[in-house]
Amino acid sequence: MKLNEIYKVVLKNMREIVYVCDIDMNLLYINPAAEKLFGWSLQEVLGKKCHEVIGNENLMCKDLCSIEKANSEGRYISHHEEKLKTRFGDVKDMRVSILPFYDSGNVIGTVVIMEDITECKRVEKENKSYQFIVESARDAIFFKDLKSCYVIANTKTLEVFGLSKEKVIGKNDYEIMPVKEEAGKNIEDDRIVFKTGKPKEITRHMTGTDGKEYWFQAIKTPQFDNKGNIVGLGGIARDVTEHKLAKDEKAKLEKQFLQARKMKAVGTLAGGIAHDFNNILMGIQGYASLMLSGIDFSHPHYNKLKGIKKQVQSGAKLTKQLLGYARRGRYEVKPISLNKLVKETSDTFGRIRKEITIHRELAEDLFVVEADQGQIEQVLLNLYINAADAMTVCADEAAGRNLILKTMNTTHVNIKGKAYEPVPGNYLLLMVTDMGIGIDKKIQENIFDPFFTTKEMGRGTGLGLASVYGIVKGHNGYIEVESKKEKGTTFSIYLPASEKKFLKVVKTAGQLIKGAGTVLLIDDEDAILEVGKALLEIIGYRVLTARDGKEAVEIYSKNKDNIDIVLLDMVMPNMDGSEAYDRMKEINPGIKVLLSSGYSINSQAAKILERGCDGFIQKPFSVKELSIKIMEILCRK
Repeated sequence: MKLNEIYKVVLKNMREIVYVCDIDMNLLYINPAAEKLFGWSLQEVLGKKCHEVIGNENLMCKDLCSIEKANSEGRYISHHEEKLKTRFGDVKDMRVSILPFYDSGNVIGTVVIMEDITECKRVEKENKSYQFIVESARDAIFFKDLKSCYVIANTKTLEVFGLSKEKVIGKNDYEIMPVKEEAGKNIEDDRIVFKTGKPKEITRHMTGTDGKEYWFQAIKTPQFDNKGNIVGLGGIARDVTEHKLAKDEKAKLEKQFLQARKMKAVGTLAGGIAHDFNNILMGIQGYASLMLSGIDFSHPHYNKLKGIKKQVQSGAKLTKQLLGYARRGRYEVKPISLNKLVKETSDTFGRIRKEITIHRELAEDLFVVEADQGQIEQVLLNLYINAADAMTVCADEAAGRNLILKTMNTTHVNIKGKAYEPVPGNYLLLMVTDMGIGIDKKIQENIFDPFFTTKEMGRGTGLGLASVYGIVKGHNGYIEVESKKEKGTTFSIYLPASEKKFLKVVKTAGQLIKGAGTVLLIDDEDAILEVGKALLEIIGYRVLTARDGKEAVEIYSKNKDNIDIVLLDMVMPNMDGSEAYDRMKEINPGIKVLLSSGYSINSQAAKILERGCDGFIQKPFSVKELSIKIMEILCRK
């Protein structure tokens, strides 16, 4: 085959477009690829000008086109790009190379070789659009290879890592993330995607290199080649940190609400039980006192009756705890020294439980707290007893039976509450720590519930911590517990600080005081009316009785000049103690009234006291306590 024939075969089968023109830009030849792309046959183009067949979108013949430039300069122009129009009017992106050819040293024509790059330019433009979208996305978008190394990472991904692209691309999560446990979870997710060939949705916690914490919801999707083989994965991760925090906060508030509602419901029940039980105890104690008033110690039933009164006192302690939980037992609020109370109660407890070693770390400049001293004593003793019991059964006796008591000043900022937001201000912190058996995490949420106990039958009522909780909340305080099994427990109590100075409390020994005059006894319980009347008569008073507030007002209006003092029950049908008090005070502004209730002082009783009522006595009370209270009120001017 002749050389010219070989050239013709090559040109015919080339994928590139080839055409030849003379020095005057007349077309001499186009190959089949050019015919196909531009829509002209070889016979149609012979003798035509180049621009008539293959038009430059931007240049007319009069302009200096690239072919004319190659001819005039006599040089090869390589791989420049042009937009050329076809016979059908569409525009193609072409990569053009121009080679002048010579005769006797002069340029006599040009060979033009072109490659259609229209699709490549479209893909490039499309990729740039995709790249812009990916880079502008608010989500982290990334691609990884089969080794879990990053191939692509957009701007958001780099921001999360806090690293430059150079420090991310080509690296895996172990090499990038500061918390290796988090990195391990990410790579394990990748392996699952590679293994299953299916997308995987995940929610992950992540720590940036700057220490900032994030939560992400992500989906990782396998990437396949044209043969169906997995070659990597693509991932989109959305920052849901704010949503997660808001969700956690909502759950916290819901938990707080449900806990408060549960505590209120149980507290209402506990308070009602305690009130009714105290009325029953009042009757039992009254009848026992009446029987004892007619006999001496030589009587065969004397000690038995004393035993009944002792049991009544034990029952009254239980109801006191119930009322503490129900927050209805706070009625002698005064500025007190918590340090002094801790010292006194722990000294007393230490003498009783000598096997316990007590350590005290008490702040010298501790704030003053306004509190019911008796109730705070109850809180302390309950915590001491619990701590001692926990250390008695502790398996690790080498740790010792150490009870550590700490007090310090703090503010709401340092309160670590998880289920509440503390009221801003100063607080006293009391910490009671033992080295005991600890409290299982599963039951820590139940320890303040009434009647919940882990002690064996007969060793606990389940009211100790319930009353502690109620008393602390009743003083507008907060209580927390931290405990580990076999490592001990710490109760932290925060009480609001007061600007007042504490008062020295002086305890006086009381004895039965005989009296004279008329008492109006008001109560809806027949047993209490009966024993109350008899007890009052024993200590020298004449007694009128009423079974409700309405009857009491009627009796008082008729006998106001002869009645010296009113013993008024709070909870009654028809008309309660509050309204009865107001009605009688309208009749006689100088009336003297002693409130009596199976509850401790609640908000209703406190309001009556604020309106001028003279005193309060809680059922069950002894005849001695009653005689002292009445005399104190009658002796006031």
